Amino acid sequence: MKRKKLPKSLRKYIRKEKSRIRREVLDIKEQEKRIKELVQSLSKTGNL
Repeated sequence: MKRKKLPKSLRKYIRKEKSRIRREVLDIKEQEKRIKELVQSLSKTGNL
């Protein structure tokens, strides 16, 4: 079964947010934590 693709705008938003997090936060553990929070916040809204 194929997984449905995300809309292009949402993929761009996620990519930009992940790059912003990686630029601003130097600690790798903190980066992973914030990226997980980003994904969880999007999944709660029903976008993922």
